[in-house]
Amino acid sequence: MATHRKNRISRRRSVRSCCHAPSRRDVLATASIGALATGWGAVMPAAAWAQAKAISPAPATMVQPFDMADVTLADSPFLHAQKMTEAYLMRLQPDRLLANFRTNAGLKPKAPVYGGWESEPMWDEINCHGHTLGHYLSACALAYRATKDKRYRQRIDYIANELAACQKAAGTGLVCAFPKGAALVAAHLRGEPITGVPWYTLHKVYAGLRDSVLLADSAPSRAVLIRLADWGVVATRPLSDEQFETMLQTEYGGMNEVYADLYFMTGNEDYRALSRRFSQKAVMNPLVKGQDHLDGMHANTQIPKIIGFQRVFEATGDDQYRNAAAFFWRTVAHTRAFATGGHGDGEHFFAMADFDKHVFSAKGSETCCQHNMLKLTRALFLHDPRAEYADYYERTLYNGILASQDPDSGMATYFQGARPGYMKLYHTPEDSFWCCTGTGMENHVKYRDSIYFHDDRAMYVNLFIPSSVTWADKGAVLTQATRFPEAGNTEFRWKLRQPTELTLKLRHPKWSRAATLLVNGAEVQRSDKPGSYAEVTRTWKTGDTVEWRMVMEPGVESAPAAPEIVAFTYGPLVLAGALGREGLAPGADIIVNERKYGEYNDTPFQAPTLSGEPEELTRKISASGKPLEFTIPAADGQPVRLVPYHRIAHERYATYWKLA
Repeated sequence: MATHRKNRISRRRSVRSCCHAPSRRDVLATASIGALATGWGAVMPAAAWAQAKAISPAPATMVQPFDMADVTLADSPFLHAQKMTEAYLMRLQPDRLLANFRTNAGLKPKAPVYGGWESEPMWDEINCHGHTLGHYLSACALAYRATKDKRYRQRIDYIANELAACQKAAGTGLVCAFPKGAALVAAHLRGEPITGVPWYTLHKVYAGLRDSVLLADSAPSRAVLIRLADWGVVATRPLSDEQFETMLQTEYGGMNEVYADLYFMTGNEDYRALSRRFSQKAVMNPLVKGQDHLDGMHANTQIPKIIGFQRVFEATGDDQYRNAAAFFWRTVAHTRAFATGGHGDGEHFFAMADFDKHVFSAKGSETCCQHNMLKLTRALFLHDPRAEYADYYERTLYNGILASQDPDSGMATYFQGARPGYMKLYHTPEDSFWCCTGTGMENHVKYRDSIYFHDDRAMYVNLFIPSSVTWADKGAVLTQATRFPEAGNTEFRWKLRQPTELTLKLRHPKWSRAATLLVNGAEVQRSDKPGSYAEVTRTWKTGDTVEWRMVMEPGVESAPAAPEIVAFTYGPLVLAGALGREGLAPGADIIVNERKYGEYNDTPFQAPTLSGEPEELTRKISASGKPLEFTIPAADGQPVRLVPYHRIAHERYATYWKLA
């Protein structure tokens, strides 16, 4: 989210009234194969696919995800993170999130509005009021699908009914919480100068309602969503293509994605046409040509629209959109990513030739960007199931998403910068509500959506997380028991209705130089191809076991432009120097104002210095005897404690080191 600048767009155009009667078309509580690519669709029951195929000739995916309801998490840091977020979702009060929506509709709020971005005057210019409600709906929908706890469904339906009351009272399909209400949106549509990002914020409401329909089958959400969608069609119709493209110079989230989703849900051609119009040509065209023009661009303005490009490809079959999305992913994941999988400085892409000038910023690796890069990665994987995508997903999941949550409070980070001696800073429960607070609500209740995938004959195992998956069509349950990443192996056990021939495809990660596959205790295969899948096909029966042994060892990473600046790794994990709490008061990492990142806890601190050649230092990394804890000698001979970055909380750290 762009919070450090004002977005001003100048256009002149009158627009028709922002009112439109709700469509009579029923929204299918299903998703097409393409819908599964965006993150939420993965959880839809497989039985819904046949209906969706009849709506659209979407390009078929090569693999399909499992319904989240068919995947169970066992005890692990991921399950702990999910439970912390569940508790936070239950503490939040829907009426407080709805307060400004009711005010704008001329209705009396039922509770006082929350603080931070939702109401504090200092944040008025960004006009993100109401974005939290959209994220909250998505998070509750994901939590409902994962747990089947009816309380989430009750909250979803309550919020949707309240939004329906707002639509009725205001006489329009538009629901918003901006201080100036619908006037801000109308001015933006007319091309008048504005501050803030109204479409970005509205996208969160659209997406929350969409997720509520598809994951929780919420009928009230369906009605509100269609009326809001039809309002958008009418409100934007008068704009010429040139005027529309000018409007898109202001951050608009993933509006192209959500209108493509709506097309799949309804078959309404107006929605597909609008998904194309919401795809910014000024960004897409260079990507189609394989040109990287990202230097200086606001990172998280771009990623949601790129996810939308992939979605529009699925809705239209136009390869330009897919090619743009794939090139963007390669550019960011391979050439612009830090060792953690994050990227950017101060929310913006930077020239990698200047890596040394940006890597040690306190404002690196915006967590929203990692959230959205994983959505894009997953979407591309479904059409092209390469281990390369899963490798990036795993790296960013551990070192970005899991690392973003305070394990004690459940609150989340905004930036995860690499300033040596800095610390992770977390939002407050009721007075922050950053963009990353919103995506943080979603991140930790969707872990089960990308562990397993399948095609007609094979199951893919992408992540090594204690869990089980039910493949109903095959009458099969596969249970994964593992201590990974504390150990480099994982074990599987089959339970089948009857003996069944299936292929099991196990990811051989890029970080493991070799891997060994055992079935029922006997070695059947050795893989020397990191970054691929090992597969075994046989007629499985209940009780059959599979063991997958990988090699985890210390490694080192650096950017080509700055080989003297390094990060140390162990398997997929970034090892961070755990530097203690010197000079830090209790609670110093709980903050309200994300704009002050870099100023908090800015007392002088001298981090240890490492000296030597990167490979030589890597060989000096020694296990401490505790799980996933190591030491490395500093230049003065004193040991520096190294632990996985995702375990760092409430203390200073260093992930990158400039070698002396």
